[in-house]
Amino acid sequence: MRMISTSELDKNVITEFFIKHWGSPQMVISSGVFQCDALDGYAVKGEDGTINGFISYVLEDQECEIISLDSVIENKGIGTALLNQVEQTAKEKGCHRMKLVTTNDNLHAMGFYQKRGYQLHELYINAVDKARQIKPEIPLIADNGIPIRDEILFIKKLI
Repeated sequence: MRMISTSELDKNVITEFFIKHWGSPQMVISSGVFQCDALDGYAVKGEDGTINGFISYVLEDQECEIISLDSVIENKGIGTALLNQVEQTAKEKGCHRMKLVTTNDNLHAMGFYQKRGYQLHELYINAVDKARQIKPEIPLIADNGIPIRDEILFIKKLI
């Protein structure tokens, strides 16, 4: 597993990754609208040079917000390695808290983050309806059949 900073990647490669996995590099969540291909982050590249995992984040006021986390190959430790790297970077930059938002349908992510010390903090009911006003390509129903409506804020204190 080879992890590199987004500063070492061609921006076009990052943009293509987000188009493939998210429909566009734009992420619309309750905390704002983010252009993920312009954010700080890390990627895990495979032997063939393809991106097998990617994380983007923003730092503000001693807080680090994860904007996106993708692991193309599940159960290989890629997501955990990316998360750990950002947490370490946040600590080095003086952050005291991590936060992230996921949607109500993303049961896998909710379990993943809780196993790594994140706690449910707030529920934003119908937040995805507001996001669709900016990014209409957000699906109404997830692959698992759950309607995508709400956002859930997770928090982890850094020690």
